[in-house]
Amino acid sequence: MDEQSANVTQLLRAAASGERRDLDALMEAIYEELYRIAIKHMRSERTDHTLQPTAVVHEAYLKLIDQRTTDWNDRVHFFTVASGLIRRLLVDHARARRAEKRGGARQRVSLGDTDPPDLDVGVDLIALDDALKELREINARQAQVVELRFFGGLTIDEVADTLSIGKRSVDRDWSGAKAWLFCQLTGGDAEPADGA
Repeated sequence: MDEQSANVTQLLRAAASGERRDLDALMEAIYEELYRIAIKHMRSERTDHTLQPTAVVHEAYLKLIDQRTTDWNDRVHFFTVASGLIRRLLVDHARARRAEKRGGARQRVSLGDTDPPDLDVGVDLIALDDALKELREINARQAQVVELRFFGGLTIDEVADTLSIGKRSVDRDWSGAKAWLFCQLTGGDAEPADGA
């Protein structure tokens, strides 16, 4: 664990006390990374998006801090949970917006921010969420890998560490899940690869 990760881990544990100074120190230490995650997700959405990255970060942070009973293992654990929260915030916002417009413009995101580049297609955020739920039923670990890589911005090494599996397994799960999601979101046929 590097020094920055150790520092964030200490701050997470201290912030569990609810003391204002500990919460402020934690926010200062994690703000940029949360903002980077939010920007990554919002970069490929429509230009007239009514939600701003700063608002997403603040909302996610408030929800994370409300989870005082959570025993944060480390920085990766925190950002894994944070990425899931950011995903839910964006999906909830998209669902609410769609309900307002009764099927209005879809929000697009890109699956191809990492290798292989052949998946650089825009997909509907709600459709991606629905497909991830289906993938979770078929292959829970592949769904976890997608959440950690795509929504959490974790590297292959960080995902392997978080899930306590080898990097080759993460690579296999990531490639298989992306292929399956691509087919689901574009109307093709594919079976998820075994996540052994």
